[in-house]
Amino acid sequence: MAFTNPSREEIKTILENVGNIAVVGLSDKMDRTSYMVSAAMQNRGYRIIPVNPQAAGQKILGETCYASLKDVPEPIDMVNVFRRSEYCADIAREAVEVNAQTIWLQLGVVNNEAAQIAEEQGIQMIMDRCIKVEEAIVRPIRA
Repeated sequence: MAFTNPSREEIKTILENVGNIAVVGLSDKMDRTSYMVSAAMQNRGYRIIPVNPQAAGQKILGETCYASLKDVPEPIDMVNVFRRSEYCADIAREAVEVNAQTIWLQLGVVNNEAAQIAEEQGIQMIMDRCIKVEEAIVRPIRA
């Protein structure tokens, strides 16, 4: 059976209920998409936890960066992935180990093995979507 992303209503519910978002591949460089998207999500009130082995121990967006999901010392609700598709199955396995509720693969990132791992473990999976764009659609700022 082919993978299908959750509906916009389901995405809205996910985003309304998410606590900590671990961002795998979050760069410390302000001109990178991972940084800009994560900063925007942080500005909208989401807790961002950086995960990047190259920057472990440093601060990104004011938060301590960890080398892996397993190193994060608190619960992770969502794993937002800014890595190439070929790395996503391993990230999904690690997300299972830390009891994440949702795995979100950014725009252009698709991995059917990761989706199968998530489905088998009852983890919500979203692929090939930008979390910042989806969040703006389902939770628009009201003036």
